[in-house]
Amino acid sequence: MATEIKIPQLGFSMTEATIAEWLVADGSVVTAGQPLYAIEADKSTQEIESPTGGAIRLIGVEGETYEIGTVIAEIE
Repeated sequence: MATEIKIPQLGFSMTEATIAEWLVADGSVVTAGQPLYAIEADKSTQEIESPTGGAIRLIGVEGETYEIGTVIAEIE
C-alpha cells in the first residue's frame, strides 16, 4: 500500500503552501528521514522529510500552491 505525502500544516493559521522545490526526482528511491521537498508558507521555507522509504511518485508541481492535506506524492 502506498504512503501518501500531503502538504502539512506547520502553523496554526496556515491554510496553504507552495512547493518551492522537489529535492528528489520522480521515480527515485527515498529513505525515511530524507528531505523530499521544500515548502514556502507564512514567509518561511521549510524542508519536509520522508516518513518512510520506497520509490516516490511525484504528483505536485514546483511553484504551485496547494491547500493543507493535499496529496502531492506517493511512496510505494
